[in-house]
Amino acid sequence: MFCQEAEVKSEEANVGGGSKHGKRNVKAVDPDPHGDKLLQIEDPLMEAGKYLKLLQKHSSDHLETHLLSFEVNMRKEKILLALQALKHLVHLDAENPETHRCLIRFFHKVASRPAPTTDAGKLILGVLEAERPTFSQLHDKSLMEANTVFLEQHKDSLMHRAAAAEMMYCLEPNKKAEAIKLIETSLNNPVSSNGPLGPVKEWKLKDCVAVHKILTSTFGDQDAALRWKNQCAAEFPYSTYFEGSLCSTITANKASKQVHENAENGTAEFVSLNGTVEKLDALKNLAI
Repeated sequence: MFCQEAEVKSEEANVGGGSKHGKRNVKAVDPDPHGDKLLQIEDPLMEAGKYLKLLQKHSSDHLETHLLSFEVNMRKEKILLALQALKHLVHLDAENPETHRCLIRFFHKVASRPAPTTDAGKLILGVLEAERPTFSQLHDKSLMEANTVFLEQHKDSLMHRAAAAEMMYCLEPNKKAEAIKLIETSLNNPVSSNGPLGPVKEWKLKDCVAVHKILTSTFGDQDAALRWKNQCAAEFPYSTYFEGSLCSTITANKASKQVHENAENGTAEFVSLNGTVEKLDALKNLAI
């Protein structure tokens, strides 16, 4: 009896996750796996602040933590906290395209703010004016000049060109066409031979997707977005996002269309996923 009770207690402990013998702990079930409830909260910025505190505590050396801090505090109009996040970004990776975006956006917003009328506002402005020269990228330069220098230093990088183009449009909206051209004239240069597989080009699919979204949302230019999509479809023929000629969706649609046409014509052919047509006439007389 004693042994049976001990076994039952041991099993209950294992199910609860407290095992000393290398057995797996039971993972808690996520009550909101798709984030539907999170989207329905009344104050998204307050909720984002909760996650931000956790990241600042446990992942303070990650660029993404301070990017989130910058975005949250900019939207909350907490300028000094946004400045603090910006300084962290520059310290971690000053040449990162996202850091450059934050730098230009921040001081563009500061310059666009109305003159302060309260003592607190004047104090904050004094801090910002004192801090601006500490950023070497802005030393004795206008924001547009700093953006141009950044572009010249990273002109061969797609994501850096996209960041510079986006900031050009932010600073001078009348230069939209010039900014878009800056993206479209980017070159996908080979970076290595990759042995027998031939040269590997610089562009990454995720970066090209990000650029497409910039053209669609930030610039709001559907024609430019379509041109970029067509260009990337050629660069990434297997991409489903860009609907490349060899992507699974296109291939499946071609196969389905061919099967449908064969059925209407009364022919017995099978279209495989790689687009080849295989005769099945030899199987007509098979008996089971």
